[in-house]
Amino acid sequence: MTTDFKMPSEEELKAKLTPEEYEVLRNKGTEIPYTGDFLTKTPDGVFACKVCGQPLFESTAKFDSMTGWPSFDQAIPGAVEEVTDTSHGMNRIETRCSRCKSHLGHVFDDGPTETGKRYCINSVCLDLDTNTVPPPRAPKPPLDTEETVGTIEEIPKT
Repeated sequence: MTTDFKMPSEEELKAKLTPEEYEVLRNKGTEIPYTGDFLTKTPDGVFACKVCGQPLFESTAKFDSMTGWPSFDQAIPGAVEEVTDTSHGMNRIETRCSRCKSHLGHVFDDGPTETGKRYCINSVCLDLDTNTVPPPRAPKPPLDTEETVGTIEEIPKT
């Protein structure tokens, strides 16, 4: 990740961000489920941190988790840090931008893809750069299509 970033002051961030963006990114809030701009939109591109512009997730990692927030099965290596979060009486893993430490959402180990991850991210934390198109993901290995034919043993009658 690039290091030529100077973190704006909280006053500068309040002027730059909407009240909802500021609440989520800087105060660890949560946007209302099913309201985010990126919930269903998945154009090709790279999702970046709204505060510092650091690339966080590629569009090829996005999937519909039906949870109310955009979900990704992997982050760009080194872009997201994971921190234990015990707020609200829960044990979760918070995700933050590794550059500016802004809150993004949480990650869970119940994702449906081979990574097993579900990064549940607030839309208001993200900008989408459609000028940077990620490379396609490696194709999944083909499923074993050979059928196993077995025999059914006759159950003895009693």
